Amino acid sequence: MNPATPEPSSPNTSDDAELDGTASEDPAVPRSIGRLLDVLEIVLSKHSCNLTSAATTSGLTPTTTLRYLRALEVRGYLERDDSGDYSAGPTLLRLSASLRDRSVLDRLAAAAQPHLDRLAAETGESAYLAISDGRIGTYVAAAESPRAIRHVGWVGQDVPLENSALGSALRSPGLVVDRTGAIEEDITAISRALPVEGTLGIAVSIVGPEHRFGIEERAEHETALNHAVEALERELRFSGEDLT
Repeated sequence: MNPATPEPSSPNTSDDAELDGTASEDPAVPRSIGRLLDVLEIVLSKHSCNLTSAATTSGLTPTTTLRYLRALEVRGYLERDDSGDYSAGPTLLRLSASLRDRSVLDRLAAAAQPHLDRLAAETGESAYLAISDGRIGTYVAAAESPRAIRHVGWVGQDVPLENSALGSALRSPGLVVDRTGAIEEDITAISRALPVEGTLGIAVSIVGPEHRFGIEERAEHETALNHAVEALERELRFSGEDLT
């Protein structure tokens, strides 16, 4: 962590006067804790984020946002560089490292990778594995299309569940859903979720340029996706993997 440097501030404002932020008003989550977690998630989703951006995205005043950012910095969950940008701090990195190769996510990604590889080879399009906490989806593994022009770059990307193929598939496990332009213009995604018990949503997607997804191609991709998801589901069930 760097020595404190001047940061922009605003007049003191009561929490009661805050704008509506990203926090869900869940009575089980105290308001201040929900907002603290919102700020942390905002910084991590952007990978690097300054006070102004965090405040704007959260809907909180700069004063309140700065208080949360400083608390997270003191505990090591975030760190601030000389330009005032916040990013993942040493405590968060240490905790993340302690889970490597032992977390459910690592085991899931390892199990899914061969299926993603076959799916990309069969369809000629990129294949992705995504997980969701019910609020946001995140792509965590991929197999790139073998074509020169292909879709890349969604691993690590957060995806809104509303209106996206991923979100619709997660709401109806077992059904195949396709959307065009929901996340990127002229990009089509076809998704199917696994019927997993518990709170962790899991789905596989085929993603590529819209012009390559004609009626026949979509039907073929849907068949290949069904086979891949069903094979992954059988493998996870056979291995006894607990994904709840």
